Amino acid sequence: MTTPDERTPGSGASSHEQADLRTYDTERHLPASHNPLPALNTVGSAKDPIAEEAFVEVQGSAEFAELTKRFRGFAFPMTAAFLIWYFGYVLLSVYAKPFMAQEIGLGHVNMGTLLGLLQFVTTFLITWLYMRHMSKNIDPLSAKLRAKLEGAGK
Repeated sequence: MTTPDERTPGSGASSHEQADLRTYDTERHLPASHNPLPALNTVGSAKDPIAEEAFVEVQGSAEFAELTKRFRGFAFPMTAAFLIWYFGYVLLSVYAKPFMAQEIGLGHVNMGTLLGLLQFVTTFLITWLYMRHMSKNIDPLSAKLRAKLEGAGK
């Protein structure tokens, strides 16, 4: 039995194509000029462009050097520590199976399970430390440099 929406062979779009158009075009009722993300077109008030020389000047400043020093002083050691901890866990699970299999006295929980769960705890701890470090040591200096750049654009 054929429904009125179905077309006969050779008459254009198949019923499957018509169903796709009806079913998946959730914005068909909107005008063609509709922009679903207008904030991406204009963010804030219109600002003067910042000259390339201003970026070069800020990059060469002592404040920018201090900013990169503070960031790298935290990010690189923390990354190295976590990678050592992570790969240590992986290597232990591959090469030290008797150590990882020993039960630790919490029921049937073994050392591998405990160290695996500590990987998650460590991830959350590092995230918290990173956020604290950024808001305390990086963001104020970054805001100063941004204000300097935006002031140079005028």
